[in-house]
Amino acid sequence: MFVAVVPIKWAASPWIVSSFLSVNGAELIQASGEYFTTLLACALSMYDRLWGIRWQQDPGMDVGKYLVRIGYRGSRRPSLENLMEIHSCHVLKVPFGSLAIHCGEDIVLELPTLYRKVVDQRREGFCYELNGLFSWLLGQLGYTGVSLLPAQVYSPETQRFGPPREHLALLVELEERRWLCDVAYGKGFRRPLILEAGKEQRQESGTYTLTEDQGTWYVRRSIINGDSAQMCAKENTLYKFTLASQRLEDFKAMCLYQQTSPRSLFFSKSLCCLHLPGSLITLTGRRLTITQFTPSGDREKSVTMELEEERIPQVLREQFGIMLSNKLVPKDQDIMQPSTHY
Repeated sequence: MFVAVVPIKWAASPWIVSSFLSVNGAELIQASGEYFTTLLACALSMYDRLWGIRWQQDPGMDVGKYLVRIGYRGSRRPSLENLMEIHSCHVLKVPFGSLAIHCGEDIVLELPTLYRKVVDQRREGFCYELNGLFSWLLGQLGYTGVSLLPAQVYSPETQRFGPPREHLALLVELEERRWLCDVAYGKGFRRPLILEAGKEQRQESGTYTLTEDQGTWYVRRSIINGDSAQMCAKENTLYKFTLASQRLEDFKAMCLYQQTSPRSLFFSKSLCCLHLPGSLITLTGRRLTITQFTPSGDREKSVTMELEEERIPQVLREQFGIMLSNKLVPKDQDIMQPSTHY
């Protein structure tokens, strides 16, 4: 007899679970402190027929392996404290970047494919990949109020916002508050930000403030740049977003745009960025930038060096933990000006 073991959090509602129990004789069991529903295979097909929901869980996608990938060893119980730690671990372990585009690899927004790349192959990813996969992880851990949000990045290079859905961020409703999550942004925040307009939220990588104007939210970062001899206070708008919940497939068109348009940062530059305790390392083309943060998060200082192309694979391996299977063609071109104001 074939038996399928399904986490109870996948069930759509308690009455669906109850229906399964009465029809199929399955029983609830408790293992390792987490509840599971044991269902016969026929129940899965009946679930599909009655509610039109396809069984999409890939057997290769394992929550435990994902948590090992990001170096998280804490409790899996949904809580604000655990969310903060999981978010921080993700940012400190998984690089953000676009190397795949410049290795001749297509980026496909399918969760099993993203999992194999980020977890199994220990690769980098950009926002659709990392935040899309992170939303899956949170769902599996029992965080029920997770939404995918459409965002538009402000480019200091073009001094304009990009097109709609240029960026993907996450909103998590937890403990009667709403939290902005984003594990896929270069100089972004390391821990979730409370969705509260005007509140300064200081972290190791800077002070972040959210503002709101007629339903559009803005993420701003401020920090003092330079040493004591030459300091400059900077406040940058990182991106704007709305609270209109999206599906991952809603970003497919923009995912293709990011891979093919000269107006895209990721097409124009081979980029890889990783947060580290006290610092941030960024590889753009052949330029390696190391940014140091003070413990208080009030200032930063950056040093940039030019690399010989043959050194790049070694730097990726030693500094970012990435081993490429295809040859990387470094690229660092100017971004073409957007055709319109968004």
